[in-house]
Amino acid sequence: MTTSDTTASGATEYEGAGSGPAYADSRETTEGRVYTVSGGDWDDVLSDAQHDERMVINMGPQHPSTHGVLRLVLEMEGETVTQLRSVIGYLHTGIEKNCEYRTWTQGVTFVTRMDYLAPLSTEMAYCLAVEKLLGIKAPPRAELLRILLLEINRIGSHFVYIATGGMELGATTAMTLGFREREVVLHLLEHLTGLRMNHAFIRPGGLAQDMPDDYHEAVTEFVKTMEERLPLYDKLFTGQPIWRNRLKDVGYLPVDGCLALGITGPVLRSAGLAWDLRKTQPYSRYDEVEFDVPTSTDADCWARYLIRVEEMHQSLRIIKQVLKMLEPGAVMVEDKKVAWPAQLSISSDGMGNSLEHVRKIMGQSMESLIHHFKLVTEGFHVPAGQAYAPVESPRGELGAHLVSDGGTRPLRVHIREPSFVNLQAMPAMAEGGLVADVIAAVASIDPVMGGVDR
Repeated sequence: MTTSDTTASGATEYEGAGSGPAYADSRETTEGRVYTVSGGDWDDVLSDAQHDERMVINMGPQHPSTHGVLRLVLEMEGETVTQLRSVIGYLHTGIEKNCEYRTWTQGVTFVTRMDYLAPLSTEMAYCLAVEKLLGIKAPPRAELLRILLLEINRIGSHFVYIATGGMELGATTAMTLGFREREVVLHLLEHLTGLRMNHAFIRPGGLAQDMPDDYHEAVTEFVKTMEERLPLYDKLFTGQPIWRNRLKDVGYLPVDGCLALGITGPVLRSAGLAWDLRKTQPYSRYDEVEFDVPTSTDADCWARYLIRVEEMHQSLRIIKQVLKMLEPGAVMVEDKKVAWPAQLSISSDGMGNSLEHVRKIMGQSMESLIHHFKLVTEGFHVPAGQAYAPVESPRGELGAHLVSDGGTRPLRVHIREPSFVNLQAMPAMAEGGLVADVIAAVASIDPVMGGVDR
């Protein structure tokens, strides 16, 4: 800063500042002349600062309260959130793009890894879209078995919501109990499909294979266990004043806000709209089973919790009906140009095809061996066009939009993932509330970042 000489009045002037006293008092130090600025805009800045306690807090992306690899940037004034931004993309896997380089059947093993808490829902949407393009329909037994698997999976997903949401809010008992119940679900799914998660069991045209011989007893035992254990959650949480007070009137989002943001699933139903695709746009014989769609008009975290608990009861109700409706039959379409050889016995190593099957296709029919080889390596052709097939996942409307150019691989795969869409509601739910309520709001949306960052 250039200075002028001190004037007769003792005030200093800046060079080139014109005549008249300047507003900066000065004093000499060992480092040179130092100015004390006052008046003018500086007073306004200081007065703002006295009342402005705003700070930016980074929550995530591996924060134990953000439901996975989600980053929340919070602007806060004291304990109150004035602005919230969701930052996603830490888990990108490129699943949709990868599907374009695989056959239609191989795509199932990719999409099942999106929502890893409800992998069968994504498989279902993808396969329904492929079947729509092919103009085929899975056999009646396969459709019922799909419903059975989806509802078992829904129960497991909702238990994880209680477990992780409870843990994030400090209820560690919720975590231990929720994961205990989910383990029962995973054991059953492993028994029925061969894998605990990422099953790739629902295939275009039906299922990879039929259920094991004792599936009826195993599922019946599962239903019995769950009906005994679910009332415990009402005792532990529904009637618990601390749990209720942490969720009641928190994360409020009314029905018009849900519709404006495209929110679906339990969050939408908690605002009063009974929109469940299993009822409103039935698929795969859901119109043949009886169940209720729980709703509320409270539109808060508490209502979402109650709705998910009730949905588990309704899923058990559906499972019991499906067990009674099941009849023997095929689980894959008869069209050998589409169906992978699904009714194969497994060899003694538990992996390959049995010797009898290999002997049959190699010794009796070279054509069937060639066809088997081409079907597995190249895949089947799907007529050109596009299709969209939605299902009701535990988090809302999960839809698969597939585009075919007539080849053996998808031209384009896009999944309408409810976790991704529902995260838009975070600012509306959290801004104006307390920082502790942000965690309750995230938990009530129950986002799975594998689906968000697909």
